Amino acid sequence: MSETTAQLDTSYWPSVNSLTNPLVQYLVDNAKSLRIGVEKHASGATIIDAGIKFPGGLEAGHLIAEICMGGLGHVSLQTSTTFAHWPWLLSVHSNNPILSCLGSQYAGWSLAHEKFFSLGSGPGRALAGREELYKELGYKDSSNAAALVLESDKAPPQEVIEKVARDTGVAAENLTFILTPTRSLAGTVQIVSRVLEVAMHKIHTLHFPLDHVVDGMASAPVPPPAPDFLQGMGRTNDAILFGGHAHIFVKGSDEAAAKLALELPSSSSRDYGRPFAEVFKSVNMDFYKIDPMLFSPAAVTITALESGNSFVGGKLDAALLDQSFGYKA
Repeated sequence: MSETTAQLDTSYWPSVNSLTNPLVQYLVDNAKSLRIGVEKHASGATIIDAGIKFPGGLEAGHLIAEICMGGLGHVSLQTSTTFAHWPWLLSVHSNNPILSCLGSQYAGWSLAHEKFFSLGSGPGRALAGREELYKELGYKDSSNAAALVLESDKAPPQEVIEKVARDTGVAAENLTFILTPTRSLAGTVQIVSRVLEVAMHKIHTLHFPLDHVVDGMASAPVPPPAPDFLQGMGRTNDAILFGGHAHIFVKGSDEAAAKLALELPSSSSRDYGRPFAEVFKSVNMDFYKIDPMLFSPAAVTITALESGNSFVGGKLDAALLDQSFGYKA
């Protein structure tokens, strides 16, 4: 276990799957009003379509984002004057940002079979514990039902469902897969709702002690979806990279807080400065060739709780947002 996470006290951490099971049931019970589809797969698993054959929408995306956060996150749509042409922001905060964002929301479980590939996010990850991250966190969930969110435009094949059932120890009939294509409204909302998670993930990447993170909140503008996959993916990333603002409350010295404020924003990356779709094309669609330091909010405020001092880093960039989001003056 790394030094950055050795002090984490997970003894009070709840079951993220148990917290989200009622939220998943709410999605199923209110499918018609939320304009989503619910069907049983041949395996017995429940498949929720939030943007493929069914339109879904902003509210479906909001609920799915809170499921993704393990029932410990709160997402709201709010008006703002921050960006003249994009007046709606998604605001996110969490009861437990480390567990909610890293332990549940982060898209870290690679699920593939033949031509199907998707990264699984949501509470089901914490039952499988297939990622090294869970060894660092010292957390493994226990539940007889599980949900995963997939940014996919097709249902997972039988083989993937069987793998998830095997790895989570949950019978297929108690598994729910929520499909949110990037080009859909629900997909757009649930991706941009990762603005706090992106900050938490970079904090982890920077080796800032996770046990020093006390709380956090963040916001980012809601981009218009795009029919082209690459452009749609670019807009949801750019909403965070150019328009995201995270406020993190930490323990420790002012020096450590100031250093985090300097290193955390997206502008600290060598790949910052162009819309994400351009960056992605320039590396031949290979995520691993993009500087991992890019994936973070545009601006951050770090408050050192012991001194009460706050440190600000990065900047919001309305011009790059307009370029990415397709605004024509």
